[in-house]
Amino acid sequence: MTANYHKYLLDFKQPSGTSRGTLTQKETYFIIINSEIKQGIGECGLFRGLSIDDRLDYENKLNWVCNHIDLGLEELLTQLIEFPSIQIGLEMAFKSLESHDPFELFPSKFIRGEDSISINGLVWMGSESFMKEQIAKKIEAGFSCIKMKIGAIDFQQEINLLKSIRNQFSSKDIELRVDANGAFHPTNALEKLKILSDLDLHSIEQPIKQGQIDAMATLCKKTPLPIAIDEELIGVLSVTKKQELLQTINPQYIILKPSLVGGFSGSDEWINLAEKQNIGWWITSALESNVGLNAIAQYTYTKQSNMPQGLGTGNLFTNNFECPMQVNNGQLQYNNLKNWKFNL
Repeated sequence: MTANYHKYLLDFKQPSGTSRGTLTQKETYFIIINSEIKQGIGECGLFRGLSIDDRLDYENKLNWVCNHIDLGLEELLTQLIEFPSIQIGLEMAFKSLESHDPFELFPSKFIRGEDSISINGLVWMGSESFMKEQIAKKIEAGFSCIKMKIGAIDFQQEINLLKSIRNQFSSKDIELRVDANGAFHPTNALEKLKILSDLDLHSIEQPIKQGQIDAMATLCKKTPLPIAIDEELIGVLSVTKKQELLQTINPQYIILKPSLVGGFSGSDEWINLAEKQNIGWWITSALESNVGLNAIAQYTYTKQSNMPQGLGTGNLFTNNFECPMQVNNGQLQYNNLKNWKFNL
């Protein structure tokens, strides 16, 4: 068995705004495992500025993994605890190697095209007119759940945008989620949450920056609007620390980005701990290519959640790989009349 890796730059069709800045490219890596007769493909979805494994020795570690691939998945995962994006890449690659089809990792009705996954439509930050245009397109495309990133333009403008949706659609028609990406300050966060709660929103993601555990715990206790934490989970590596974090903050929801929290096994740990505390959860992708999105979507389907998931559509990039996944009326589905075209 041999392995190698390839770096790949995904180009955004248009610059995509978050409270951390504007993205024009997304760096990712592919691990390819070869046996005598088969090939396994996995994506290491490194997220610069957010992943715990955004480190200078990242490619050195990938090189080490390829040179020690014979250690096997279990041993490699143990040694890669601080490299969650490499962990998920390996989980994908080994599953891919074992499968009759390199892109069928979790056999189910989803990948057979017999069922779909409800997803939210994502509205990126930008000018008020740009955000309005995106909202209209998502509603027109049949999404019943819209997630809007906030925190980059004037707060009142964002409130007005949300009000304009609510004036047309009730919460029964359109579920609204907002993601602040840590943009609020602890001193005014509760006040802003109260204003947002009047708009009948489903939840708000990460209202304040991660790492302010006590402030987040207080917010979750007092909030009139359900809080979901996601960045807060990044870099919490042991089961004990994960349990401690959830017990301290006690959020209403956690959001799992498998590429950032230790892959499928890491996500399983978080889900098990959250369910013991009656904390809700959903899964989101983190700007992976269609290779990573495919694996995360298949994994997500096996969890049988009835909530809309945060799975990107793969349409953000000009140089993504053609695949059978498509979005129809806010549902991610497999169209098996389409084929994969994976060329590095």
